[in-house]
Amino acid sequence: MVKELESTDDKTSGDAVAVERVKVLQSIMIPMRDGIRLATDVYLPVDGKAKRPVVLERTPYGKQSSNHGDRTFLNPIPKSRPEIANWFASKGYAYVLQDCRGRNGSEGVFSKYVNEGDDGEDTLKWLLAQDWCNGKVATLGLSYGAHVQAALASLNPQGLEAMVWDSGGFSNAWKSGIRQGGAFELKQLTWAMTHARLSPATLSDPVRRAYLEAQNIRDWIGINPWSEGQSPLALAPEYESYVLELWRNETFSEFWRRQGLYAAGNYAGFSNAPTMFICSWYDPYALTTIENFEGLSKLKKGPYRMILGPWTHGQRSVTHAGDVDFGLAAPLDGNIASGYDELRLEWFNQNLSAPVDAQSTSNLVQIFVMGGGSGLRTSAGKMDHGGSWRNERTWPIPNAVATPLYLTQENTLSLASSEQSGSIDWIHDPKNPVATRGGAIASGAPVMEAGAFDQGHFPSQSIASFQTATLDHDLEVTGPIMAKLWISSSAVDTDVCLKLVDVYPPNPDYPDGYAMNLSHGILRLRFRNSGEKAELMTPMEVYPVEVAIFPTSNLFARGHRIRLDVSSSNFPHFDVNPNTGHPAGLLGPEPVVATNTVHFGPQTPSCIILPFVRGEEN
Repeated sequence: MVKELESTDDKTSGDAVAVERVKVLQSIMIPMRDGIRLATDVYLPVDGKAKRPVVLERTPYGKQSSNHGDRTFLNPIPKSRPEIANWFASKGYAYVLQDCRGRNGSEGVFSKYVNEGDDGEDTLKWLLAQDWCNGKVATLGLSYGAHVQAALASLNPQGLEAMVWDSGGFSNAWKSGIRQGGAFELKQLTWAMTHARLSPATLSDPVRRAYLEAQNIRDWIGINPWSEGQSPLALAPEYESYVLELWRNETFSEFWRRQGLYAAGNYAGFSNAPTMFICSWYDPYALTTIENFEGLSKLKKGPYRMILGPWTHGQRSVTHAGDVDFGLAAPLDGNIASGYDELRLEWFNQNLSAPVDAQSTSNLVQIFVMGGGSGLRTSAGKMDHGGSWRNERTWPIPNAVATPLYLTQENTLSLASSEQSGSIDWIHDPKNPVATRGGAIASGAPVMEAGAFDQGHFPSQSIASFQTATLDHDLEVTGPIMAKLWISSSAVDTDVCLKLVDVYPPNPDYPDGYAMNLSHGILRLRFRNSGEKAELMTPMEVYPVEVAIFPTSNLFARGHRIRLDVSSSNFPHFDVNPNTGHPAGLLGPEPVVATNTVHFGPQTPSCIILPFVRGEEN
């Protein structure tokens, strides 16, 4: 049953043509190709116009809900989706909010990621058939709301004219976002627990609801693996099923080449719709955002715009990430645009409403270069790291030069490789993994927190650390990062986990200095040669491996050091490798302790390759 409401918008942006009233059509059940119906609300301007462009947002989080990131710098209370829909409608757009399949008011069974392309296409066809649609549809959404857009765009549907992907849209979900370097991101477990509790099936079943509410994810996160009926999702089988499926499909098989999970395999077939990509350095979708921008901007018409801030997942209107503050330049509000809604509205106006000859055809990259702050504690108790925005036209930026820093026997990073052969060991005990301390994380509550934190300066059996001498001048690192290492292990399989760190010297607020994490990388060594086939190692044999590290942009200030931490676990960010070579997600033999080794010297020149930005002074 469709319910009609009317609302009045407050016209906060001062738009001279703002609409006075908005008509809301609630709970329209739009049929999909298989007969399942998806609950949809439509917000229509009451302005006398017969047809208008449409903005579509599809979400699994509830079309009446709010998103934690939809706040402003001045107002920490998030706006609800209906409030945002009313605001866009007041600017002349029809705004459509839809619950994804099997979520909230929509019919069907939720299976994460796999139905979104077809459901999005069917919804778009329905929109184009409405007498209030002018044939132009834009899409927007954060996180899962970006994943659904990527799935839709991969089908190149008629009528899709502009998009804003915020912190999501898989370029390659095996490579980052679900798995990384062969390891499994355990945020899939925390997300499943949170949203299984909120699913329609749970809310209508007291037994299932009581069971799920009684489960403590902290008790389960260290159990590797979960299995059917032996998990906190045992009474939510649709959630348990997809978690186990993602965990167990550890090779880069056809499973990962499906619609919505592998944009990089089909960029040529994507929509030409102008797309804005928004993400942040402490977000698990930073890499996929950059890969999508690079891949699509090289092949498609666009234009494309990419914004990379110093935030955590969706938190674009704050100055901090974790325990570190980046100053008043950090929020999107007032720096990139007057606000997030205004930024998206401008993009849609530019690409849907403006005459073709007035539309932009050039790409734009806006990046926040972290660093340059005092290193002291702010009044809010955060470490002041600072930073500033810079505009570019391409990524990687043209004046960044890939420069190797070599690991040495003295635990240093040096521009010169070691002339003498040597090695350094660390221990990986799967029952005592290295704890996650911030980083590019989303949906990790309550077991892990995203952002920048002090990584400490204490020696550890489980971590081998390498750092430069004290820098005698400022040095900017902006771009992709790769480590080329020569590794051996006492086990047939293990992980290599890397962390790039900016090391502050001591100051009055931090007498031991401050070691701030910037980015991470991980590689499960049985996938050292290919993601398509697992290859176990011969114990103690030395193997060359390449470990991709998340891109970043940071100014290492004079007096700082660049540090690389090498270990074999980052838990609970990723599942822990038992060192046995047994397939992930399946019960296997008892874990074994591994002694892992990185080698240096003329034949084994282990290094990290950093994109040093060359300025006029260098």
